[in-house]
Amino acid sequence: MTDILQAGLAWQTLQFQQFASQMVTYTRKYQSVDVPAMLGKKLLKIDDGFGGWRIQWTDMDFLIASAVLMFDVEPIIPHRGDIIHLPIGNQRQTFEVFPFGNDPPWRWTEPNQTMLRIHTKYIDSEGCIV
Repeated sequence: MTDILQAGLAWQTLQFQQFASQMVTYTRKYQSVDVPAMLGKKLLKIDDGFGGWRIQWTDMDFLIASAVLMFDVEPIIPHRGDIIHLPIGNQRQTFEVFPFGNDPPWRWTEPNQTMLRIHTKYIDSEGCIV
């Protein structure tokens, strides 16, 4: 019997890629790949280390299908310090993959691991991309 939930999540991932994403460039050192990503923000509840909690928004979260986030044929697991370039109008904004608090810099969006949610912080903007 087919796993209907898994098939539905795979279909939903394809729909997001086709209709609710834009192309970004994911870079690690000298390698880069253009991938469709959905943009979002995530409100994180972070342990402050003193027995309390603090709430913090990420600068930008990028939701990227794990099947397309690859250098050549090797899947990419996001690492702190990786860079994501986002074209907006005639600018290119740069974001660094970044963990907040003790949380990892990325997590799966659902149990079937078809989509990554990558937390980032804003680094810079460049004007007039061609």
